[in-house]
Amino acid sequence: MLSIFRGLVLASLATSAVHAQSPATTTSSAAASAVTGCHSHGDDVFCIDGDGSEVQVSMTSTPTGEMPAQFTGCHSHGEERFCKDDGGNEVQIMGEGAAAEDSHEHGSESSGESSGHGEKNCHFHAGVEHCVGPGESENEGESGGSSESSCGIQGRDYDVPLRIGTLFVVLVTSSIGVSLPMLLALLPFHSLNTWVSTVVKQFGTGVIISTAFIHLYTHANLMFTNDCLGELDFEATTSAVVMAGLFIAFLTEYIGHRVIIARASRLPACDSTPESGAHSPKECPTHQQSQAMTLASLGHNHGAPMDPTRPSSKLSVLVMEAGVIFHSVLIGVTLVVAGDSFYKTLLVVIIFHQFFEGMALGARIALLPGKVFPHKALMAAAFALITPIGMAIGLGVLNSFNGNERSTLVALGTLDALSAGILVWVGVVDMWARDWVIDGGELLNAPLGRVATGGISLVAGMALMGLLGKWA
Repeated sequence: MLSIFRGLVLASLATSAVHAQSPATTTSSAAASAVTGCHSHGDDVFCIDGDGSEVQVSMTSTPTGEMPAQFTGCHSHGEERFCKDDGGNEVQIMGEGAAAEDSHEHGSESSGESSGHGEKNCHFHAGVEHCVGPGESENEGESGGSSESSCGIQGRDYDVPLRIGTLFVVLVTSSIGVSLPMLLALLPFHSLNTWVSTVVKQFGTGVIISTAFIHLYTHANLMFTNDCLGELDFEATTSAVVMAGLFIAFLTEYIGHRVIIARASRLPACDSTPESGAHSPKECPTHQQSQAMTLASLGHNHGAPMDPTRPSSKLSVLVMEAGVIFHSVLIGVTLVVAGDSFYKTLLVVIIFHQFFEGMALGARIALLPGKVFPHKALMAAAFALITPIGMAIGLGVLNSFNGNERSTLVALGTLDALSAGILVWVGVVDMWARDWVIDGGELLNAPLGRVATGGISLVAGMALMGLLGKWA
């Protein structure tokens, strides 16, 4: 009897112990069946496990959307652990060790970003790779922060067949861009021709001005402030060279105009009196008319009566083309020596760049007097060929070109800055001001509809060419 009583007591105690431990077991099981406090580090998702440790969640099988705050229904398949999101989709839960390792990598990336090695904006200018990141100068970090090493020749594997093929793509694109305005000028409809001419010309004006300030001036400044060049004694070197380009463009046009007028003034006066019998007043122009015709042979008058004091438009276009050609050679070199990782992006940008710039130049060539062949065609061909020539030069020096060499930086910076100055003069004075505010300008007293069209086209040219400056 005593033994039976003792057995009942022991069984009662065991049952109480089981009930006492049941809540803890249930709580532990519930905690293990869910991960909570989910948050992201970049593209990675981390949650807190039941024991307070951080685990990584693989989101590959979860549809893109708002990240859940927790994952429930956790279970195991062999050694792998899975949980479910609100939609019943399974996600894999990585172990604490894997999460810690990934967190370490994430921390390293964050540290790299803060020192400039993380998210950097890298692009090429004539073989010089510029990487701008927080807290880092443009040339630091390319080789572990060693400025001396990063200034040497950068060894890269180049896809040469791709570059040779795209040379012809750029040639065709440039040819279409510069020829299109000349073809449009041949339209038989006078009214349509006038509107098309306004759109193309003003769009081209915006392209030239944007090229000067956003592309060339910026590129030149990048060259002159490159760490491999060292600190310049004169900080305003870029602006000084741009002013030199401005002055060269002004001086060239001024001297050219004086020579044209002086040559016209030396033409022999014609005696148109009836007694000479040799010339009639209709056949013999006056001295002032001779000057006007001399200038007319080199320019156009925007539809206004010819004024012998107006500058020669052909001379202005020639100056403009000189500035374009200078930097088009550099564009060709820039494209070819860029690393493969950036080449396709840069190629697309350069194609648009050359097309827009070709339209800008072609619009001014199209308005010059005379037939398309041979003079206009030669001017268009010079633009179409110059960038492929630059690409051919780049291919020839592909493995030996060092864009970070001091002498190369000086040469490239100087050419870019000079080209910027020339195009500032041509774009602002010969194109923008002459069409809009100088007496005889085609938009000075034009109907408001045409003025609005020209203004929108002008801004569009600036905006689109300026946008391309983000990549090239």
